[in-house]
Amino acid sequence: MKILEDAANALSKAIDPRKLASLRASKPTSAHVESLVQKLQDGEITKAEKAELDQYQMLNQIMSLVKARARLAAVSA
Repeated sequence: MKILEDAANALSKAIDPRKLASLRASKPTSAHVESLVQKLQDGEITKAEKAELDQYQMLNQIMSLVKARARLAAVSA
């Protein structure tokens, strides 16, 4: 997790916290992720789709950490 924390710290300092807070996945990407989650819940997901969903989940965790670090940096400034 040290690598993720270091990356989150670097990104949170490099990007304006207001811009960072507004970052969202596109509607098509969100819809695709929702369809992958539904396939997972229905037990109909392929190995490739599961790997893709895992990547989206990892990216979501990283971005959540980056946004939290940016909010902390903004409050501390």
